[in-house]
Amino acid sequence: MSISTQIVDDMVANGIDFVTTVPCKQLGGVIDEVEKRPEIYHIPSNKEDEGMGLCAGAFMGGKRPCIIMQNTAIGVTINTLVTLTQFYRMPLPMLISYRGELLEPVACQAEMAVHTKALLAQLNIPTYHFHHQEDAKELDAILKYTFMCNKPVAILTDATFWGGY
Repeated sequence: MSISTQIVDDMVANGIDFVTTVPCKQLGGVIDEVEKRPEIYHIPSNKEDEGMGLCAGAFMGGKRPCIIMQNTAIGVTINTLVTLTQFYRMPLPMLISYRGELLEPVACQAEMAVHTKALLAQLNIPTYHFHHQEDAKELDAILKYTFMCNKPVAILTDATFWGGY
């Protein structure tokens, strides 16, 4: 079974039935797998903060949402995370490709990597960093946690997790 299939299987097992995605090369396999699943309503988003708004609406409509995005847009999501998701205690698993670490070929990606974890920590968002595919064994527990606590959770997946750039 591919890691993308395993990730989406865990999503489905935890009742996630609404997913919004922003295009990302590293997360492409997961996005393709989400698109195949009839039990998941998939809406692509133009921007990450827009996707979080869609997830909030889905949650208020009785769905279990998830957003799939890159870390490079964490900065534009801060207002939405704080004034909507956190204030109204909405669970939101965020599967995030963590661009900008060792061997990153795009210089601007490296700059945001320096700030990603600090921003998430400042917002008191629990953050889990997957370096190796066996780390994904924790995903089921992480998803259960976010829905039990009604809070956003960040799952960072770096290039080594996906097998490189």
